[in-house]
Amino acid sequence: MEKFEKLSGIAAPMPLVNIDTDMIIPKIFLKSIQRTGFGKNLFDEMRYTRDGAEIEDFVLNKPAYREAQILVAGDNFGCGSSREHAPWAIADFGIKAVISTSFADIFFNNCFKNGILPIVMPQEVVDVLMKDAEKGANARMDVDLEAQTVTTSDGEVFAFEVDAFKKHCLLEGLDDIGLTMAKEKSIDAFEATASQARPWV
Repeated sequence: MEKFEKLSGIAAPMPLVNIDTDMIIPKIFLKSIQRTGFGKNLFDEMRYTRDGAEIEDFVLNKPAYREAQILVAGDNFGCGSSREHAPWAIADFGIKAVISTSFADIFFNNCFKNGILPIVMPQEVVDVLMKDAEKGANARMDVDLEAQTVTTSDGEVFAFEVDAFKKHCLLEGLDDIGLTMAKEKSIDAFEATASQARPWV
C-alpha cells in the first residue's frame, strides 16, 4: 500500500448526505476481487446516463474536478452495505482523502486499509471546506497527516483527529498484509521452533 504523508490536490464538493456504498459503486460491478479497474464506475449511476454518456452536471465529470484527489462530502458518507469495493473504486479514481462530518463505521475502517484518509470534521468546518472546494481546479487543498491538518486554498488551517494506530499504518503504507509481513522474522522463528518440536505436523 502506498504511504500517505502529505497531499496537495483539487477538492471536489459533493454536499449530498447519506451517500451509500451502492451509490459509490453499484452492485452490478462487483464481479472482481481485484482492487483495480473500479474507478471508471465510481458513482456510476450519478455519473453516466443509461447509454453510457457522461452527465455533464455531475461534479467529477466537470473539467475542474476530473483530477480531484480530495472529496468533501455530506454527512454519513459510505453508509449501506459493507462492500470493500467502495474504497477500491474511490482509490482507483485517484481520490486519496474524503472529508465529512461522519462516516459509516465499516466504510471508515476499510478506507484506512486501502490507503484512503477519511477525515471527520464539524459541520461548520465542512461548510468552509465545501465552499473552498467549489472554487474549482485553481484552488488546491492541503492535507498533512503527520500534522493532522487540512489547509484551504486561502491558507485557513483546520486540525483533525485520527486514531494513532491507523495514522501509523497510513504513514508507513501498511495494510493488513503489510502489518503481518512486518513480523516476518518472528513468524519464521516460530515456524522453525514449531517444526523442530513437532516434526510430524
